[in-house]
Amino acid sequence: MNFTVAIVGRPNVGKSTLFNRLVGKKLALVDDTPGVTRDRRPGDAKLVDLRFTIIDTAGLEQSGPETLQGRMWLQTEAAIEEADLTLFVVDAKYGLTPADETLGKMLRRRGKPVVLVANKSEAKGSDGGYYDAFTLGLGEPVAISAEHGQGMIDLRDAIVAALGEDRAFPPEIDEPATNVDLRGEEELEDDDYEPEYDDTKPLRVAIIGRPNAGKSTLINRFLGEDRLLTGPEAGITRDSISVEWDWRGRTIKMFDTAGMRKKARVQEKLEKLSVADSLRSIRFAESVVIVFDATIPFEKQDLQLVDLVAREGRAAILAFNKWDLVEDTQALLADLREKTERLLPQVRGIRAVPISGQTGYGLDKLMQSIIDTDKTWNRRISTAKLNKWLESQQIQHPPPAVSGRRLKLKYMTQVKARPPGFMISCTRPESVPESYIRYLTNGLRADFEMPGVPIRIHLRASENPFENRKKKR
Repeated sequence: MNFTVAIVGRPNVGKSTLFNRLVGKKLALVDDTPGVTRDRRPGDAKLVDLRFTIIDTAGLEQSGPETLQGRMWLQTEAAIEEADLTLFVVDAKYGLTPADETLGKMLRRRGKPVVLVANKSEAKGSDGGYYDAFTLGLGEPVAISAEHGQGMIDLRDAIVAALGEDRAFPPEIDEPATNVDLRGEEELEDDDYEPEYDDTKPLRVAIIGRPNAGKSTLINRFLGEDRLLTGPEAGITRDSISVEWDWRGRTIKMFDTAGMRKKARVQEKLEKLSVADSLRSIRFAESVVIVFDATIPFEKQDLQLVDLVAREGRAAILAFNKWDLVEDTQALLADLREKTERLLPQVRGIRAVPISGQTGYGLDKLMQSIIDTDKTWNRRISTAKLNKWLESQQIQHPPPAVSGRRLKLKYMTQVKARPPGFMISCTRPESVPESYIRYLTNGLRADFEMPGVPIRIHLRASENPFENRKKKR
């Protein structure tokens, strides 16, 4: 079992830069603005021959527990408690501050292993800050540059010394041979084979929505703990944070994302980074829950988010949050159903669930809707069934005639799943009107029970067997 390391320090000392260096990816947002990181973010770190879990945390700011900064610090304390070792990062270029001294005293009282890290040691005039760090009483500081990768071997040695060889290098446990990733096998399936849904495979779910829709509160309710930072302020979440938990024996990996406003309102560089991070989470996820505020649903931005998820080809589910604040629930439910059908025709039949992240109402039903939608998203239909269906559709509603010649749809097969994609061989594919493609799409949804997921239909010209033959004289 790998050990866990928390990175702590005051704002803007380079904690997230060090986190990104250790995980080898730019996972955490980095900006010159102090206090960018708010939630605690875990990652898989590699440092020379060490492998461990690293946790990025919010910077220490002296504030009351009811303030945003105070709640951020509670998240940092939880990370310190969870970790086997703490990397206490100070800014050698700027020097020590009272906040550094406060945090140093707190870490000494806890009695857990601590490695003192003097970051930005490559800067001119950083020697004074490096030697001042000795006064914290946490041993010799390790001089590093997280941005340039300097001092990483010294940091590795200090971690091993603080933990001990046995803890730093735990014995490896052989994984069972059956523990393999089967994703991607749909391309290898036989045309007439309909594979069963694998309900043991971990499921990746992204939670998106406008600022202050209740996304973090919803995930905390699923987990049964205050894992993510929440509050009345809009736009608290900046990084996309992933958390894992089990639902009825299945591993669920959920991604909390920053609230996404209208593009025209996103001006600050930091918010642009947060939105870009949210978009990456959507592309990485399999299912996406779009959280609506039930008290002000169907804002223009809500509709754009659903359309974005559909264009990305992800399995979408609507969650009408804050249901505990609704007075006439039956009237609102009928109104929401009507608006969903009318305003979101591109995802006709999308599953929509009223919930309350605050009280836990509707969460089991939401999870079941996520699983059901994922089953549909992974659905594969045999070629024989599709061609029989295509024939019946053309009898009910024949393709139109273009330039006096009737279009012919000859053959249909499913070329991919996740989302379902179909290929139809036909005459003059460029002449098939969009309205007829929509007719076929809606027919697939209704007849093969595929509500709410994106369906792709591609048209291909059928081969002419006489095209390449030479004319006989």
